[in-house]
Amino acid sequence: MCNEANVIQWFPGHMAKTRRKITESLSLVDAVVEITDARIPVSSRNPELAGIVVNKPLIVLLNKCDMADPNETQKWVKKFAEQGITALPMDCRSGKGVNAFPAAVKQLLKDKIEHNKAKGMVGKSLRLMVVGIPNVGKSSFINRLTKSGKAKVEDRPGVTRSNQWFKVDNGLELLDTPGVLWPKFDDPRVGLRLACTGAVKDTVMDIETLAVNFISEIKNRYGHLLEQRYKFTLEKDADSYDILCEIGRKRGMVIRGGEIDTERAAVMLMDEYRAGTIGKTTLDTANEMGEQNA
Repeated sequence: MCNEANVIQWFPGHMAKTRRKITESLSLVDAVVEITDARIPVSSRNPELAGIVVNKPLIVLLNKCDMADPNETQKWVKKFAEQGITALPMDCRSGKGVNAFPAAVKQLLKDKIEHNKAKGMVGKSLRLMVVGIPNVGKSSFINRLTKSGKAKVEDRPGVTRSNQWFKVDNGLELLDTPGVLWPKFDDPRVGLRLACTGAVKDTVMDIETLAVNFISEIKNRYGHLLEQRYKFTLEKDADSYDILCEIGRKRGMVIRGGEIDTERAAVMLMDEYRAGTIGKTTLDTANEMGEQNA
């Protein structure tokens, strides 16, 4: 894999402010809901957040599961369970799996609910802080639960900029927070995979370099998906840049002299991956990264 992934460093000032707000708001909530990308369940977990919310009950949502390899998703659910963490696969845009969330929260906070009953506070709302990196689906999750459409949703990082409360019908209140990245990605795979899924802005890494690295990531396990999508035969040990050129050729991205417009091919490839049209893939495998953050 290319070392260019090391250059992906992005920590705008508003993110440092968000980190402080999360710390200050913890006393207001009963538990923390961490939303991750099911395609990168470890890479999309902010290690700084783990340290900040360590004393609060935690539930992890594996969002965008419809774009992830279902076999790997189940391995991740098991891996989190082994660490005593409830992980729920879901797709917040379609609503798949979202209905399981309220019951999972009440199971997680059953002691808190009993405590409230003992104090005569039957039916008191459970307050939850929703955290996660940019563009992981926090607003889509909140809109799906509240059915309000009030949380702003855009397919780009950095949209939510302030803490907001939302009421849910079944006795839950959600505190939305802006997405937070961290100052440095020690593992170059993490920065690369975040860039592949769109969690960091495309301007932080050359798009052709990103596409070539992405192909290197998936060609061994998911090469058949590239073959099916772009109608070519993937040769054994094929160079990733050559594969990008072949994808561009198959899509008619040929310029003067028969040269392939690899930049245009790279943009198309990454757009189609992020839209889920290439197929169901998981970049973080449980065997490879399971001991790091889960």
